Amino acid sequence: MDALALTELENDVAAIWNAYQHSRYGTLARRLPHLIHDCLTATEAYDGDDGLRAHAMTAYAHQLAALFLTKLGEGDLAWTAASRGLAAANTSEDHVVIGSLSRSAAHSLISIGEYAQARGLAATAARFLEPRLATPTPQLLSVYGSLHLVCALAAARKDDRSCANSHINEADAAATRLGTDGNHVWTAFGPTNVSIHKTTVAMELGDVQRAITIGAPLDTTALPVERQVRHAIETARALARWNRIDEALAALLDAEIIGPDQVRYHRLSRDLVREILTRPRPPRPAVELSERMGIRPGEPRW
Repeated sequence: MDALALTELENDVAAIWNAYQHSRYGTLARRLPHLIHDCLTATEAYDGDDGLRAHAMTAYAHQLAALFLTKLGEGDLAWTAASRGLAAANTSEDHVVIGSLSRSAAHSLISIGEYAQARGLAATAARFLEPRLATPTPQLLSVYGSLHLVCALAAARKDDRSCANSHINEADAAATRLGTDGNHVWTAFGPTNVSIHKTTVAMELGDVQRAITIGAPLDTTALPVERQVRHAIETARALARWNRIDEALAALLDAEIIGPDQVRYHRLSRDLVREILTRPRPPRPAVELSERMGIRPGEPRW
């Protein structure tokens, strides 16, 4: 099979990232294997600068696979995809690509419980980018800030409040420098995404009321659907933890309207619905949502 022209390959990568950010899981499941195959074929067909571009696209395709698998709760497969993507990123010799793949690799490590390794990897990648921060591109600044968000999450999972806050502050400073909610290198990085992570970090540290205070009023409508829905799931988790079940369900159902696949198949939303179903006389909307998710009463968590 002949390799695709690099411009066509780059367009295909951008299109499937767009599908991810619109939470179109069916499209991802159908197209990702073919895209990865096309990218690998291109790395064999091109050399020189074109070869570096092909490796960059291969890295981004594997990054997408890693993020998608993480959402589905397939942590081991996500790590395999991320590690292969990181190898392609290193071959691309592009600082932004290397930083971006380090971010997804760290997310994959978090998903399999390797919190210290995740923070170490992301923090090392952030330091790797630091010498270029004197005059950063928006892409570099977005990836750098996103790496600190991953560090904050990993630290929070380790119950290291001081470290988590330090990384959040570093990400906040990067978002301030960026000056707006952007989507450079598909990061959705900016002040609002930092606030989304503040909500998640608060939940991981057990600060449920703080998570609700930050998360419930946060307007995420300017961000990609994936970010909107992910934040809604986190806010719903916080509300449920505070025994505000009706509000938690309302958050999930509103999110389902814009991102049905993500709500129905994301590991966290499925776990939350299972938890609600164990309550005496679970609300009818929860039962109906569980039916759309294909969850049976009494089904164990993943």
